[in-house]
Amino acid sequence: MASDCEPALNQAESRNPTLERYLGALREAKNDSEQFAALLLVTKAVKAGDIDAKTRRRIFDAVGFTFPNRLLTTKEAPDGCPDHVLRALGVALLACFCSDPELAAHPQVLNKIPILTTFLTARGDPDDAARRSMVDDTYQCLTAVAGTPRGPRHLIAGGTVSALCQAYLGHGYGFDQALALLVGLLAAAETQCWKEAEPDLLAVLRGLSEDFQKAEDASKFELCQLLPLFLPPTTVPSECLRDLQAGLARILGSKLSSWQRNPALKLAARLAHACGSDWIPAGSSGSKFLALLVNLACVEVRLALEETGTEVKEDVVTACYALMELGIQECTRCEQSLLKEPQKVQLVSIMKEAIGAVIHYLQQVGPEKQKEPFVFASVRILGAWLAEETSSLRKEVCQLLPFLVRYAKTLYEEAEEANDLSQQVATLAISPTTPGPTWPGDALRLLLPGWCHLTVEDGPREILIKEGAPSLLCKYFLQQWELTSPGHDTSVLPDSVEIGLQTCCHIFLNLVVTAPGLIKRDACFTSLMNTLMASLPSLVQQQGRLLLAANVATLGLLMARLLSTSPALQGTPASRGFFAAAILFLSQSHVARATPGSDQAVLALSPDYEGVWADLQELWFLGMQAFTGCVPLLPWLAPAALRSRWPQELLQLLGSVSPNSVKPEMVAAYQGVLVELARANRLCREAMRLQAGEETASHYRMAALEQCLAEP
Repeated sequence: MASDCEPALNQAESRNPTLERYLGALREAKNDSEQFAALLLVTKAVKAGDIDAKTRRRIFDAVGFTFPNRLLTTKEAPDGCPDHVLRALGVALLACFCSDPELAAHPQVLNKIPILTTFLTARGDPDDAARRSMVDDTYQCLTAVAGTPRGPRHLIAGGTVSALCQAYLGHGYGFDQALALLVGLLAAAETQCWKEAEPDLLAVLRGLSEDFQKAEDASKFELCQLLPLFLPPTTVPSECLRDLQAGLARILGSKLSSWQRNPALKLAARLAHACGSDWIPAGSSGSKFLALLVNLACVEVRLALEETGTEVKEDVVTACYALMELGIQECTRCEQSLLKEPQKVQLVSIMKEAIGAVIHYLQQVGPEKQKEPFVFASVRILGAWLAEETSSLRKEVCQLLPFLVRYAKTLYEEAEEANDLSQQVATLAISPTTPGPTWPGDALRLLLPGWCHLTVEDGPREILIKEGAPSLLCKYFLQQWELTSPGHDTSVLPDSVEIGLQTCCHIFLNLVVTAPGLIKRDACFTSLMNTLMASLPSLVQQQGRLLLAANVATLGLLMARLLSTSPALQGTPASRGFFAAAILFLSQSHVARATPGSDQAVLALSPDYEGVWADLQELWFLGMQAFTGCVPLLPWLAPAALRSRWPQELLQLLGSVSPNSVKPEMVAAYQGVLVELARANRLCREAMRLQAGEETASHYRMAALEQCLAEP
């Protein structure tokens, strides 16, 4: 065995005989003084030339951790020896060891992190060569640790982030290395970094932003690449936003090459994604800057996607998508928009051309590319456009609809991959870290608003039905509904889940009105109806979910008219529970409210309905109309309504308020329900008469109700 080692040993000695001589002296040292002298010689030899991994391991075997540990922690140096020389020697040895990834992850190295970080901000002569060497070695150790699988976590826990921030802000020797290591840690563990050192990181952001705003040389383009990493997951300080916007305005307002412009567009996209338009100042300068951003983004998208045979810079184009989305939001904002009407008209025209290029690109996407992040990003921006505008590019959109349905179905069936794609898009578009709010994790949710508009139109609706979109939407709704069912913590659900459910309801409402035959013949709608019936009773009892309850109740009532012959609606417990909950939703919208100085109360919205009535009232009126239509189709419904006392309480409410306070459309809605209940059931008529129904009908000029109650 010794013979096997001799060639390697002889080879090492021939490469660096001086080092071998010093290692021999180190092994034969009899006391601390001799060991210290030998270590100095070993360190000198190591720095004088490159060594391979085997030699580095032999040094470690000869030295170990014990003596370097003592050097790093000793407080008493030999006479005539500055105390930092011992520490510098200890750090130099650790730096040598850390060149070996296995040793860099060793507990004896990891537990030195708190000590090493103190060297980054230690005061001393900046021209002292030994101190400079110690700083370099410290950064070498920390960088090596950061390169190990669990290294970033240990560095963050050891206070490294704050120390690096202070070292950078102090602009002492090695501050550029501090910034480079900070960038690496933020890229690896952004959330943990901000959790541990938010004040220090914000201080660095302020410094970088100020430098960016003042920079007149090429450094401003380098800062464009760094700054996205230093934007916090929470609120960005206003002074930083001002500096960043001013710096970007100067860059993008100049004639630039692509390598100069692209980092600026990506920084602007990161700000848009994190802050919306809040970072752009109001007034003429802000509107011109926003128009410039969107214009540049659209030009970049067209150049990239319209020219065939050119390589698409996907990260840049995806960043441009984020800027286009900001443009869409501002062009559709009615109040406090940064843009004036002429600017909006111009930008919509420019964005239309860019969206045309996106559609052209998606038409070329084959099955093998459907799981690529850039395709997901392209579908996202198209979905944002269709949510607001479906009249333009109608022919192109219709041609693309089959692809969009297949694409959404593919990702729906592989939901985990869809979530991963969403994260990859965020990475592709902005930075190596998660930007701002989480992007929706599935393609279908991106397309729902646009499909809601398209299902109103005959041509697009027929294509969606032919491609199986209704069945896919039913499955998607049922899957998403499971997330809100008992047993799931709805408090942690993103708002996008509930918004998605509401939008699905709107699409189904469109189909109920425009394609009733589809509702009757497609089995998926029977499953949907069963879910609506089972869910509404608990939903109407939940605080803060009134708008979703309104969608579910109204959709269920409209579908019940079409599916009235279904066994599930023939007075089953589920159907009775659903209609009882629907009556609760419809009956609790208005109350009698006393007015000062008047003997009569007025009809007013109940407190729970006031805040959402603007979004709710159309659904409420549609629900009243749908309930009215269900009464003659379901013989058991009128007696059930009578048992709930809704007709009696409705007449009592109308009798207690001034008729002048009840709007004509409310009178019509109430009369519709009361008339159908009275016609359907003799006991209902008798109960209404006992509640002064004829007198109330006369006061409100409800001729149909008055006539119905006059009958036996």
